[in-house]
Amino acid sequence: MEGKVISTNVKAAYDEFYQKHDVAWRMLGAKYKAQHIIDVCKGHSFNTVLEVGAGDGSILKLLSEQNFAPGYDAVEISDSGVGLIKTAGIKNLRSVQEFDGYKLPFGDGSFDLIILSHVLEHVEHERMLLREIKRVAKMFVIEVPLDYRVGVDKRIKHFLAYGHINVYTPTSLRYLLGTEGLEVVNDLTSMIEPEVTRFNTYINQKKNKNLLTSIKITAEYTLKNLMAGIMGKKKREGLANAYTVLCKKAEHQPELF
Repeated sequence: MEGKVISTNVKAAYDEFYQKHDVAWRMLGAKYKAQHIIDVCKGHSFNTVLEVGAGDGSILKLLSEQNFAPGYDAVEISDSGVGLIKTAGIKNLRSVQEFDGYKLPFGDGSFDLIILSHVLEHVEHERMLLREIKRVAKMFVIEVPLDYRVGVDKRIKHFLAYGHINVYTPTSLRYLLGTEGLEVVNDLTSMIEPEVTRFNTYINQKKNKNLLTSIKITAEYTLKNLMAGIMGKKKREGLANAYTVLCKKAEHQPELF
């Protein structure tokens, strides 16, 4: 992994992204991402936690407020993100470093847990990053949005506007992890909460507040959850907007041929 692996235009895009930092929107998203991490890790405890691609530190801040672990470290590709993490007031934050997107500045087995929340969909070389986190930690929480749907190839511009260059289903993520020697210990699916949809509709999209729209947002969320509960895991995965896994190194690593 010597040399510059991350593309110059990708690095510049994320530097500019955090300069246009929207605190309220990112904290709202982080609220649910942090809860997914807590939920998928139930029954496990971790002393040392590293978040890779920590953004502005919103997730670590919320985890620290809930005493998820005694110590936290963070790495981020953008210097503006690093600056925000340093001033986020994260309790028990031990270090914050800018990194090149692939090479982690830590020794083998340095952490109990690595968090990779909404990162893989942005990564140019997914397998390189997965191999590196596998070197540095014992267990991993990975969450991705479930962007893959019928007609996804006609929505490239839409997903690029969010920086998403990879799309996943729960099955495709499990396959990627399995072929890189990672075993899923626990998983969960989630749908976009009405609170998030309302914020996106009324604040981000600047649409006029409307009682009927608010009722529709809540009703659609309730109906999707009801259908998922009745029709089982496969249906829930098909309706979900995000997929979260807790995984560990598999006992037997995969071999080609």
